[in-house]
Amino acid sequence: MSASLDQHLELAVLIRAVEERLLRLFAEGKVAGTTHTCIGQELSAVMLADSLDRERDIIFSNHRCHGHFIAWTGDVEGLIAEVMGRRTGVCRGIGGSQHLCGRQFFSNGVQGGIVPVSAGIAYAQKLSQSGGIVAVCVGDGTLGEGVVYETFNIASKWGLPLLIMLENNLYAQSTSQRETLAGDICARAEAFGICTSSGSTWEHEALGATMRAAADHVRTTCSPAFVRVDTYRLAAHSKGDDDRDSGEIRHYAERDPVNRFISSLGGQHERVRAAHERVERAVASASSEAAHTKPAALSALTHGSLSAVTQVEPGTQLEAINRALRKWLRDDERVILLGEDLRSPYGGAFKATRGLSDEFPQRVINTPISEAGIVGIGNGLALGGRRPVVEIMFGDFLALCFDQLLNHAAKFRGMYAEQVTAPLLVRAPMGGGRGYGPTHSQNIEKHFAGVPGLVVAILHARTRVDAMYEALRTVDDPVLLIENKLLYRERADAALPEGYARLESAALLPTTVLRPPGQPDITIVAFGRMSGIAEQAAAALAAREEIALELLFPLSVSPLDIEPIRESVTRTGRLLVIEEGAEGFDLAAEVIAGVALGYRGSAPLRVRRLAAHAAPIPSSIDLERMVLPDEDDIYELCLELFDA
Repeated sequence: MSASLDQHLELAVLIRAVEERLLRLFAEGKVAGTTHTCIGQELSAVMLADSLDRERDIIFSNHRCHGHFIAWTGDVEGLIAEVMGRRTGVCRGIGGSQHLCGRQFFSNGVQGGIVPVSAGIAYAQKLSQSGGIVAVCVGDGTLGEGVVYETFNIASKWGLPLLIMLENNLYAQSTSQRETLAGDICARAEAFGICTSSGSTWEHEALGATMRAAADHVRTTCSPAFVRVDTYRLAAHSKGDDDRDSGEIRHYAERDPVNRFISSLGGQHERVRAAHERVERAVASASSEAAHTKPAALSALTHGSLSAVTQVEPGTQLEAINRALRKWLRDDERVILLGEDLRSPYGGAFKATRGLSDEFPQRVINTPISEAGIVGIGNGLALGGRRPVVEIMFGDFLALCFDQLLNHAAKFRGMYAEQVTAPLLVRAPMGGGRGYGPTHSQNIEKHFAGVPGLVVAILHARTRVDAMYEALRTVDDPVLLIENKLLYRERADAALPEGYARLESAALLPTTVLRPPGQPDITIVAFGRMSGIAEQAAAALAAREEIALELLFPLSVSPLDIEPIRESVTRTGRLLVIEEGAEGFDLAAEVIAGVALGYRGSAPLRVRRLAAHAAPIPSSIDLERMVLPDEDDIYELCLELFDA
């Protein structure tokens, strides 16, 4: 039941009391960093919360989230403790002012990116048939982000229960929208067929009716709605950085409903005092808390002794991927495949999903060309309890969704203090060798390796795909899975180089070791397609030079299981690391550093690395061969290492 107007205003007074106290804490030097208060905008948060169902609905907010959080959860104490960096905070002080989680509430400080995530949670709500909806809170400045429009399109086309509340406070940080915003705000949502309405915080009773109508529309039609809320931020964008016209601010302060309500009560009225006293108690309680708890790091891979591989799946790698995805879909109804052209008859650009939509028509979904949008949708689905698998048609296009991986997927579990998991799997075919040219042939995995919270794995020629997918069932962190176009046609059960034994480490995503007969001379670490080329070089060197290579193919790149590599190099004293990505600040550097830090050999350590030249990948096949590493390059470097 909707609260009374006085109750709405009292809640707004409480929010303002929190915001004003936080600003004083910063001024007193008791809190570091920054905060973005919603002073002047409180009633948009209050009326939004009043229109929703706390049992079923979810709110996703932005950097200016305190008002939304308090209006929805009432947890003043948890918010203040969080901003003060205490372990009793809603995210144990890890998230701070902008990154809150609790009681079906989320926020993130990255503009725009929260919109597809919210749509993904709304998709999960729709699939669960709970009747719940999701509200996402954005500002007028967010309209400059392209991913917003990607999401509008998807939400409208797919009929997602998403309520978008846009707080139109006339400024993006300190820049007036007169300088940055073209056209009409509501027309942007209307262009996608989204039900659109507007209101203002100065007429909050009417705004409440507008919000309730919008929420009812979303719930009853299972389609998005957009509400523009005209308002004005009376305080600075963050703490004290405010260069707006002082006369303009005074005008809106005099018009502000909360100021008028406080004035009508008298500044020391018991209802006003009660709000400030509660805030002071929360500050005192947080101040008395003990030291913080150190945030948990991404778990290291387990490792142990090597063991022989006794069972290798038949067929090509592409067939194995298709088979594994089909099994996932059959075994777990939470699994959803998203991507461009995945459904029959096309089956994906490289046919990894061929035929899957015939068997699972509701869970293999064609998407628009919206890489950031669909990875964001996947993030939201993961937060909503699903296990999404997103295919990016070419790995080069991962650059378009880097924000969703770096600032969202990889952050959720850690910055929300382990309250959520984000089991998103992103598949991306990469690599050259087919003449696709500069923007469709790159290996860019090094730009993602090392992102805390993101697992990066690279399929190699000997990857046991079925076993890998079984292992991934247990991973609750986001995973970026790099596949190689030319490896799709290779077989993991192909014959080994003569005399070689095949071993695997005990890691969840293991390192494959091809061990030669007798004592190896050189340790080779090869990633992705370079694994197959390294095998060819090993056979040639054994036949022509009687040089024995021990080959290691890590499946997991981040985190990297360094122990099998160290053990091998301890015996050989020589290391060559090979990758298809561009040289410089590369995977090889991490491997070599890890080996050097733990090197236990008696002979001096000798290392080399081999990668693509730092140049655009040419479209010409002949020129491409000059840029990418090949068997001859490996052969010559091994001779150099052996003779060193």
